[in-house]
Amino acid sequence: MHYTTHTQQAIPSSSRDEQALAQVELNHLLESQAEAVAPTQDPLTSRDRRIIGEIIEVEPESIRTIWIEGGITVWVQFVDGGRLPFDRNWFATRVAEVKATLPETPLERNERLSDELEKACTAFGLYHGEIDWLSFSAKLYKGGRFVGFIECNQESWYARPRQYGVNRVADTAKDVIALLGVRTAVAA
Repeated sequence: MHYTTHTQQAIPSSSRDEQALAQVELNHLLESQAEAVAPTQDPLTSRDRRIIGEIIEVEPESIRTIWIEGGITVWVQFVDGGRLPFDRNWFATRVAEVKATLPETPLERNERLSDELEKACTAFGLYHGEIDWLSFSAKLYKGGRFVGFIECNQESWYARPRQYGVNRVADTAKDVIALLGVRTAVAA
Protein backbone atom coordinates (compact mmCIF):
# COMPACT_ATOMS: atom_id res chain seq x y z
CA MET A 1 0.00 0.00 0.00
CA HIS A 2 1.26 3.43 -0.92
CA TYR A 3 0.81 6.40 1.35
CA THR A 4 1.20 9.99 0.28
CA THR A 5 2.33 12.54 2.79
CA HIS A 6 1.54 16.20 2.16
CA THR A 7 3.79 18.80 3.67
CA GLN A 8 3.11 22.49 3.93
CA GLN A 9 5.51 24.52 1.88
CA ALA A 10 6.76 27.86 3.01
CA ILE A 11 5.26 30.75 1.03
CA PRO A 12 7.71 33.56 0.41
CA SER A 13 6.80 36.78 2.28
CA SER A 14 6.52 38.80 -0.96
CA SER A 15 3.88 36.34 -2.19
CA ARG A 16 1.95 36.73 1.09
CA ASP A 17 2.00 40.54 0.72
CA GLU A 18 0.70 40.27 -2.83
CA GLN A 19 -2.01 37.87 -1.70
CA ALA A 20 -3.06 40.21 1.12
CA LEU A 21 -3.19 43.16 -1.27
CA ALA A 22 -5.23 41.13 -3.75
CA GLN A 23 -7.65 40.14 -0.97
CA VAL A 24 -8.09 43.77 0.10
CA GLU A 25 -8.70 44.79 -3.52
CA LEU A 26 -11.24 41.97 -3.97
CA ASN A 27 -13.08 42.94 -0.77
CA HIS A 28 -13.22 46.56 -1.93
CA LEU A 29 -14.52 45.53 -5.36
CA LEU A 30 -17.22 43.29 -3.85
CA GLU A 31 -18.28 46.05 -1.47
CA SER A 32 -18.56 48.63 -4.26
CA GLN A 33 -20.50 46.20 -6.49
CA ALA A 34 -22.92 45.37 -3.69
CA GLU A 35 -23.51 49.08 -3.16
CA ALA A 36 -24.04 49.62 -6.90
CA VAL A 37 -26.50 46.75 -7.17
CA ALA A 38 -28.47 47.58 -4.03
CA PRO A 39 -27.70 51.09 -2.83
CA THR A 40 -28.85 51.76 0.70
CA GLN A 41 -31.28 54.61 1.15
CA ASP A 42 -30.22 57.14 3.71
CA PRO A 43 -32.99 57.53 6.29
CA LEU A 44 -31.50 60.81 7.58
CA THR A 45 -31.93 64.14 5.84
CA SER A 46 -29.26 66.81 5.99
CA ARG A 47 -31.48 68.66 8.49
CA ASP A 48 -31.66 65.52 10.67
CA ARG A 49 -27.87 65.35 10.66
CA ARG A 50 -27.61 69.06 11.52
CA ILE A 51 -29.98 68.58 14.47
CA ILE A 52 -28.17 65.48 15.78
CA GLY A 53 -24.78 67.14 15.24
CA GLU A 54 -25.93 70.17 17.24
CA ILE A 55 -27.16 67.94 20.09
CA ILE A 56 -24.03 65.83 20.45
CA GLU A 57 -21.61 68.54 19.25
CA VAL A 58 -20.13 66.79 16.21
CA GLU A 59 -19.94 67.61 12.50
CA PRO A 60 -23.18 66.56 10.76
CA GLU A 61 -21.21 64.74 8.02
CA SER A 62 -19.72 62.38 10.63
CA ILE A 63 -23.15 60.86 11.43
CA ARG A 64 -24.08 57.71 9.48
CA THR A 65 -27.45 56.78 11.03
CA ILE A 66 -29.45 56.44 14.25
CA TRP A 67 -31.74 53.75 15.63
CA ILE A 68 -33.72 53.01 18.79
CA GLU A 69 -32.97 49.84 20.68
CA GLY A 70 -35.53 48.33 23.02
CA GLY A 71 -37.61 51.53 22.95
CA ILE A 72 -35.22 53.00 25.50
CA THR A 73 -31.86 53.79 23.94
CA VAL A 74 -31.12 55.95 20.91
CA TRP A 75 -27.89 54.90 19.22
CA VAL A 76 -25.99 57.30 16.97
CA GLN A 77 -23.69 55.52 14.49
CA PHE A 78 -20.74 57.46 13.08
CA VAL A 79 -19.12 57.15 9.67
CA ASP A 80 -15.86 56.04 11.29
CA GLY A 81 -17.64 53.08 12.91
CA GLY A 82 -18.04 54.47 16.44
CA ARG A 83 -21.40 54.82 18.15
CA LEU A 84 -22.89 56.55 21.17
CA PRO A 85 -25.98 55.65 23.26
CA PHE A 86 -28.50 58.21 24.59
CA ASP A 87 -31.66 57.99 26.67
CA ARG A 88 -34.63 58.16 24.27
CA ASN A 89 -36.64 60.70 26.30
CA TRP A 90 -33.66 63.02 26.79
CA PHE A 91 -32.78 62.76 23.10
CA ALA A 92 -36.37 63.48 21.98
CA THR A 93 -36.51 66.56 24.23
CA ARG A 94 -33.22 67.87 22.82
CA VAL A 95 -34.37 67.24 19.22
CA ALA A 96 -37.49 69.35 19.87
CA GLU A 97 -35.41 72.15 21.42
CA VAL A 98 -32.84 72.23 18.63
CA LYS A 99 -35.46 71.91 15.87
CA ALA A 100 -37.22 75.02 17.18
CA THR A 101 -34.05 77.13 17.00
CA LEU A 102 -32.25 75.74 13.94
CA PRO A 103 -32.80 77.96 10.88
CA GLU A 104 -33.77 76.16 7.69
CA THR A 105 -31.49 76.16 4.67
CA PRO A 106 -32.73 77.51 1.32
CA LEU A 107 -33.11 73.93 0.03
CA GLU A 108 -35.13 72.94 3.10
CA ARG A 109 -37.30 76.04 2.63
CA ASN A 110 -37.93 75.15 -1.02
CA GLU A 111 -38.88 71.59 -0.05
CA ARG A 112 -41.20 72.87 2.69
CA LEU A 113 -42.85 75.36 0.35
CA SER A 114 -43.29 72.67 -2.32
CA ASP A 115 -44.99 70.41 0.24
CA GLU A 116 -47.14 73.34 1.36
CA LEU A 117 -48.17 74.05 -2.24
CA GLU A 118 -49.06 70.40 -2.80
CA LYS A 119 -51.25 70.33 0.32
CA ALA A 120 -52.95 73.59 -0.68
CA CYS A 121 -53.67 72.20 -4.16
CA THR A 122 -55.20 69.08 -2.62
CA ALA A 123 -57.44 71.21 -0.37
CA PHE A 124 -58.84 72.96 -3.45
CA GLY A 125 -59.22 69.78 -5.49
CA LEU A 126 -56.26 70.57 -7.73
CA TYR A 127 -53.43 68.23 -8.60
CA HIS A 128 -49.94 69.49 -7.92
CA GLY A 129 -48.68 67.87 -11.13
CA GLU A 130 -51.20 69.82 -13.21
CA ILE A 131 -49.71 73.22 -12.39
CA ASP A 132 -48.29 74.58 -15.64
CA TRP A 133 -46.31 77.44 -14.17
CA LEU A 134 -45.62 79.45 -11.08
CA SER A 135 -44.65 83.07 -10.95
CA PHE A 136 -41.70 83.78 -8.73
CA SER A 137 -39.17 86.46 -7.95
CA ALA A 138 -35.67 86.10 -6.56
CA LYS A 139 -32.98 88.50 -5.42
CA LEU A 140 -29.61 87.85 -7.02
CA TYR A 141 -26.32 88.44 -5.24
CA LYS A 142 -22.76 88.01 -6.48
CA GLY A 143 -19.91 88.13 -4.01
CA GLY A 144 -22.25 89.52 -1.34
CA ARG A 145 -23.28 92.45 -3.60
CA PHE A 146 -26.90 92.84 -4.68
CA VAL A 147 -27.20 92.46 -8.47
CA GLY A 148 -30.94 92.71 -9.04
CA PHE A 149 -34.19 90.81 -9.20
CA ILE A 150 -35.17 88.06 -11.61
CA GLU A 151 -38.72 86.96 -12.12
CA CYS A 152 -40.44 84.29 -14.14
CA ASN A 153 -44.04 83.73 -15.07
CA GLN A 154 -45.92 81.88 -17.78
CA GLU A 155 -44.80 84.30 -20.47
CA SER A 156 -41.06 84.80 -19.95
CA TRP A 157 -38.15 85.79 -17.71
CA TYR A 158 -37.74 89.34 -16.40
CA ALA A 159 -34.84 91.20 -14.82
CA ARG A 160 -34.79 94.43 -12.80
CA PRO A 161 -31.65 96.00 -11.38
CA ARG A 162 -33.67 97.77 -8.61
CA GLN A 163 -36.86 97.22 -6.64
CA TYR A 164 -38.85 99.66 -8.79
CA GLY A 165 -36.91 99.56 -12.05
CA VAL A 166 -38.01 98.77 -15.57
CA ASN A 167 -38.35 95.08 -16.42
CA ARG A 168 -36.01 93.66 -19.04
CA VAL A 169 -37.39 90.59 -20.82
CA ALA A 170 -35.53 87.46 -22.01
CA ASP A 171 -36.36 83.90 -23.03
CA THR A 172 -34.07 82.07 -20.58
CA ALA A 173 -32.79 82.50 -17.04
CA LYS A 174 -29.23 82.71 -18.37
CA ASP A 175 -30.17 85.55 -20.74
CA VAL A 176 -32.05 87.49 -18.08
CA ILE A 177 -29.11 87.31 -15.66
CA ALA A 178 -26.83 88.57 -18.42
CA LEU A 179 -29.20 91.55 -18.85
CA LEU A 180 -28.28 92.56 -15.29
CA GLY A 181 -24.65 92.89 -16.39
CA VAL A 182 -23.41 89.65 -14.86
CA ARG A 183 -20.80 87.84 -16.93
CA THR A 184 -20.64 84.07 -17.31
CA ALA A 185 -18.19 82.50 -14.85
CA VAL A 186 -15.05 81.22 -16.57
CA ALA A 187 -13.15 78.26 -15.16
CA ALA A 188 -9.59 79.15 -14.21
